[in-house]
Amino acid sequence: MKSIDTKRLFKKGFFENAKIITASVMLVYLLISLYFMNHFFFNTIINGADVSLKAHSKAEEIITSYVKNYKLQLIERNGKTEEIAGQGIGMEFNRKNSISKIHKMQSSFKWPISLFKKQNFYVKDLFIYNKEYLEDRINNLDCLNKDIIEPQNVSFRYANGCYEVIKEVYGNKLHKGRLYEVIEMSILKGQTVLDLDKSFCYISPKYTLSSDKTQRAKDLLNRYVSAKITYILRSNKEILDKDTINQWLSVDEDLEIVIDENAVRSYVRGLSKKYDTAGAARKFKTSVNKTVEVKGGFYGWKMNIAAETQVLTENIKSGEALEKEPIYIQKALSRDENDIGDTYVEINITRQYLWFYKAGKLIAQGHIVSGNPNRGNATSLGVYMLNYKETDTTIRGPGYEADVTYWMPFNGNIGIHDADWRYSFGGNIYKRNGTHGCINVPLYLAKRIFENIEEGTPVICYEEQ
Repeated sequence: MKSIDTKRLFKKGFFENAKIITASVMLVYLLISLYFMNHFFFNTIINGADVSLKAHSKAEEIITSYVKNYKLQLIERNGKTEEIAGQGIGMEFNRKNSISKIHKMQSSFKWPISLFKKQNFYVKDLFIYNKEYLEDRINNLDCLNKDIIEPQNVSFRYANGCYEVIKEVYGNKLHKGRLYEVIEMSILKGQTVLDLDKSFCYISPKYTLSSDKTQRAKDLLNRYVSAKITYILRSNKEILDKDTINQWLSVDEDLEIVIDENAVRSYVRGLSKKYDTAGAARKFKTSVNKTVEVKGGFYGWKMNIAAETQVLTENIKSGEALEKEPIYIQKALSRDENDIGDTYVEINITRQYLWFYKAGKLIAQGHIVSGNPNRGNATSLGVYMLNYKETDTTIRGPGYEADVTYWMPFNGNIGIHDADWRYSFGGNIYKRNGTHGCINVPLYLAKRIFENIEEGTPVICYEEQ
């Protein structure tokens, strides 16, 4: 009896069955491909309308029905929703559309792809609507008209000697132009839900807690208030620290720190008003043991407000602790309450007499001739200072010219000098034959003063009551 080769038979049967299965699959594939020659693929969406497995000829009917019931739901930041209905804006199916292009894009033999991947299509001219109706509907949305909260950047609060950051406010204010754009595109695409937040329709704060610039601004604010400036003013001290500086600081929209220049200037001006003595009235004890009030002149301490304001601003920015003098336009010789000190020239117009003290010691004294008051040339009263000194020079003024050996101006073109053309000094000479404002002294007295006086020495001109 002949044996049967079962392995061979099994192998032959397997290949025969495989051929049949393959042929069957191919037949099914071709039949389905034939079907999709005039039908849409699986998972086919056109402008929001589901036309999956529908005949091409039915697309118009399906989309028309979709448009009839179309509504766009707006999801707002506060959780509220609003709707824009297609009928309210005159939305219609555009019969003159280019949907036929999709038929060509869906080659019938590629239908298996649609089993695993959605076929979303957007046809630009599929829908039409009334733009005026849409604009009017958008303008009347509650989200544009009710309970609007403006967005706010992070802010900064000063407390307990330092600054802390206050969280930004996102608010709910919409960018109208962006909103219109997004709504219009959503309608054209047939979308039914629009999340305004995710679509970036809201105006958001520029700077938040996580912004790099936020930390930088906080650090700068805290550096500025850490500054401590101790002013040395005559015999006093004035301390400027965080308690005042924080009131001068603000942060602009770009998170740049702003120091109020007007406030800084006002502070410096306050120091100037309190401590400057230039031109101030002074109580002065005279050489004849009388106390007089001397007004006028320009001697004394005088701050440079503009320059000191600028430097103080930089001191604050550095955040340093320091002691300093302010910048002066002019300084006096003494820091005491009476800033004249014990080196000065005293000129008593009433007595027509001059005293010169140096370091408290009387160096020279003698009679003088001052300006003629009857001709409008009276010597100006007040406290001045020696501008400079010069020998063998010519002094000039309106209607006069004179050669002098010792010239010591203290008030512009007014000064102390010798007058060799005079034979006497003192008394009432000044009332009938006085000077144009200068102080005439004998040669010996001019020489003595000249040899001992320095620039900046106070010159006090006064009258007795």
